[in-house]
Amino acid sequence: MSPEPHRIAVFGGVYSNHLALAAAIEDAATRGADALYCLGDLGAFGPNPDRVFPLLLDADVQVLRGNYDDSIALGLDDCQCGYTDPRDNRFARLSYRYTFRNTAETWRRWLGRLPGEIRLEVNGTRVLMCHGSPRRMNEFLWESATSTQFLAHLAREREADVVLATHTGIPWQRALPGGGLFANVGVLGRPANDGRTDVWYALLDFGPAEGASPEVEFVSVAYDHERFAREMRAEGLPDEFVETILTGWWTTCLEVLPARERARGRY
Repeated sequence: MSPEPHRIAVFGGVYSNHLALAAAIEDAATRGADALYCLGDLGAFGPNPDRVFPLLLDADVQVLRGNYDDSIALGLDDCQCGYTDPRDNRFARLSYRYTFRNTAETWRRWLGRLPGEIRLEVNGTRVLMCHGSPRRMNEFLWESATSTQFLAHLAREREADVVLATHTGIPWQRALPGGGLFANVGVLGRPANDGRTDVWYALLDFGPAEGASPEVEFVSVAYDHERFAREMRAEGLPDEFVETILTGWWTTCLEVLPARERARGRY
């Protein structure tokens, strides 16, 4: 039996950003992470999605299935992103069709075998990892729009002390009653709409105390974003996607942002 991990690195949506993923894996190793996890959405937004999978396997990253992965595996018509704005839907369709065409059948089958959640227990602390939320794969849980009571309800309902999610693209955390914790670990695929080109992941340290919540550190990762932008252009991906990589500001998928989060961005 493998020993319990006591420092874990948790990555959010990769969005085909193989350069950021490689940088994050290397960074987590230098920080002493003894287990690596990825919370899904391996494709979307970026170029050459098949470059991501070998990196995950080589680093023994444990991966769960996000809504994008689910759609690719099942051959669905869209990414299950849930946009209603016509502009956002147009970009979502472009991204999904590109990713589906460029994901090899072998990897589509591999995506279909990924679990919908990952559970872990360290020193009696029950950790639940999911993509959007414990109740729905593509649910957006925003810092400004999600109550502590609701998060605590989700954790209790799923018998977890710590819930880790991604999907929104912006990292944040919230202490829950009774010593629980919810954390959105951010994403590796694109910046956090903060005007920086770095991307983010979460590092969790579990102390020796039985049942104690881990300490969460959000780690920024620099990578060769200019090279990634060139790869995007070479694949004919939208200029709007490239602009986000080069500037750190979101230009698409803005419909889902609550007012407070949107006010922090440029658009």
